[in-house]
Amino acid sequence: MKLSISKDELLQRQQAFLKILDERQVDAAVLFSVTDIFYLTGFHFLPTERPIGFFIDPSKRTHLFVPALEQEHAEEFASVDFVHAYPEYPGTTHPMEYFKKSLAEAGVPGNTIGYDSNGYGSPMGYRGPQLSSLIDAKEWRPLQGLIEEMRMIKSPAEIELIKESCRWGNLAHRLLQKYSKPGLSEIEITSRATTEATMAMIETLGPDYKPHGSPANAFFRGQVGEMSAFPHAVTQNIVLKKGDNLVTAALCDVWGYKSELERTMFVQEVSKEQEKYFHIMYEAQEVAFAHIKPGEPVSSVERAVQQYFEQQNVTALTQHHTGHAIGLLGHEAPFFDLGDHTIMKPGMVFTVEPGLYIRGLGGFRHSDTVLVTENGMEMLTYYPRDLDSLICT
Repeated sequence: MKLSISKDELLQRQQAFLKILDERQVDAAVLFSVTDIFYLTGFHFLPTERPIGFFIDPSKRTHLFVPALEQEHAEEFASVDFVHAYPEYPGTTHPMEYFKKSLAEAGVPGNTIGYDSNGYGSPMGYRGPQLSSLIDAKEWRPLQGLIEEMRMIKSPAEIELIKESCRWGNLAHRLLQKYSKPGLSEIEITSRATTEATMAMIETLGPDYKPHGSPANAFFRGQVGEMSAFPHAVTQNIVLKKGDNLVTAALCDVWGYKSELERTMFVQEVSKEQEKYFHIMYEAQEVAFAHIKPGEPVSSVERAVQQYFEQQNVTALTQHHTGHAIGLLGHEAPFFDLGDHTIMKPGMVFTVEPGLYIRGLGGFRHSDTVLVTENGMEMLTYYPRDLDSLICT
């Protein structure tokens, strides 16, 4: 299989974006979102204090604005018409002054300009002016979320990359379960499983594999024993002991595309109480699967799961919605949430992960990556979900 998105598909995305701009009577557009720039151009970069932006001028030419240290990188990998570079940040002249000049030379000022944010932003020490203070516009039109909507429905090539991600996440998780033994720390287990899975992956896929993210990895993220009752715990370096709940995760990026695999496991033995909540969680996920259908709102999935939890009298033990879309980001819109009424369509990819959390006992959550099809859904992750398969011996 091809382990990247082709230049032709990148250009098709740009044409689709241009069509939307024309429909909205937007003459030019400026984007600062790292993910959206990658989606449109194929240029993957590390955002720092140095501003990077993408813009389309009134003549529909595409431009990338980068620091000088990224210029050769961008010229080789970005599917754009022009690359503009500036000296180091902050410099004697602020980078956004160079950006202003590039925009002016391309004829952007004075037009109806779309934008995803009013300037570059970074938590790494960046300070700079707003876009609207640099140039004048006939009218400013917000575009925030527009490309995220474009990303909701995956192309066949994107789906294949996500399926490849699932394969290597599956291997990483298999190794994680194999090495989950009493007396070993979560960091030791995670490191061993992740290293072995990554080495197998790069040896199998060869030099064409580019993660644009993280290679195959599996981990606990601190959700070991009683700490598994915190849905988003952080690594604690906990030592596993017999009878512990384990809420695990396995991930892999393939050209930036992600999948999610999570399982609830038990170290050597499982109590009756643990078994009870495991089966409620398992059935809640089955309910969600049954309600994933094209033409229905995503809120219908959450509503069905919440109704099931109410019937089981466990609503108080839930802490989050049933799932979210996934693709170039680990969490994308839309969401399986009562407040999201986006209509499910073939090509959308979601995680399905209803959970229960009991303080003093542990957490219970599986997560699977699924594809909405013409008739329902296709399970993309395939790790065993039944209790017997998830007891670490």
